[in-house]
Amino acid sequence: MKEVGDFLTREGFEFLAVNSKPKKDPQFICIKNQKLHFIVVRGSLYPENPKNFNFKLVQEVKDHGIKYKATTYFAGVGFANAKDYDLPLTHSDKYAVNFDGLQIIE
Repeated sequence: MKEVGDFLTREGFEFLAVNSKPKKDPQFICIKNQKLHFIVVRGSLYPENPKNFNFKLVQEVKDHGIKYKATTYFAGVGFANAKDYDLPLTHSDKYAVNFDGLQIIE
């Protein structure tokens, strides 16, 4: 969430709501250029591709966003052990982050 929130701030999005509760979507509701944006965030562990998303979930959020004329995005964030991607990642390990921006859901 922090990586995506920092990205949104740098890109000029203004936060209307932030939801960090598990299974509550979207995680971010923002405004940019007087337009509403819904952002679904999901994390994944290496070797899973962080850009892969649950189509049904994202479609549900998109359908909800249409009611509000919002654009819906997916923000996949990948995590790996910074020392060696093939090692398991624990809370005490330094980690590498793979986040390549927002994917618009059309």
